[in-house]
Amino acid sequence: MLVRFLADQRRTLVLKCEGLTDGLAARSAAPSTLSLIGLVRHLADVERHWFREILAGEPGTTPLFSSPASPDGDFDGATADPAAVAEAWEAWHAAVAHAEDFTERAPDLDVTGEDGWRGTVSLRWVLIHMIEEYARHNGHADLLRERLDGSIGV
Repeated sequence: MLVRFLADQRRTLVLKCEGLTDGLAARSAAPSTLSLIGLVRHLADVERHWFREILAGEPGTTPLFSSPASPDGDFDGATADPAAVAEAWEAWHAAVAHAEDFTERAPDLDVTGEDGWRGTVSLRWVLIHMIEEYARHNGHADLLRERLDGSIGV
């Protein structure tokens, strides 16, 4: 059930971005740097953090789009440049594929990892957190898309 809810949230993000080119980088409202492609970049980093770094314990896993020097780089650096958009989607698809593979191979939902801020977290906790993360950001995506072209709904 958790895997399916997360898959639905991921699919919603894709649907909110579908058919857009330049609009993907359109900002919500000044001074915010929130954009659809910024959300894709952010969620790629979030997926990598929880599934690669924390649960899989892969050393050297760092965010692709933000850094300590630029904590909002995932949004600030988001542009409509086709190469940048392709890079964001490639990173997101790779992160999701890794997460899905990790989850499928896990013996149960009690697999754990250590997060410096939250302490010990289980795969169950990460799946629930990811559903919440996508749901919140899909609300942002819904408003961004409606502002761009009036599209509403899923």
